[in-house]
Amino acid sequence: MKKIFFIVKRIIFAFCLIYAFNLVVVGLEIFIPLNLVTISVVSCLGMPGLLALIGLFFVIK
Repeated sequence: MKKIFFIVKRIIFAFCLIYAFNLVVVGLEIFIPLNLVTISVVSCLGMPGLLALIGLFFVIK
């Protein structure tokens, strides 16, 4: 039960982190989509995962 709670907490934190990032940088035209892959990356890696997604955004763009 503790592991399930921990995983759900990480997923909710990842969702909130990506959503907050998108709200803060809306003027810079940077957008990280909220989907299963991005939430999985951020929930597993945390803030380094978000920074990796931002770096990937700049590489692809």
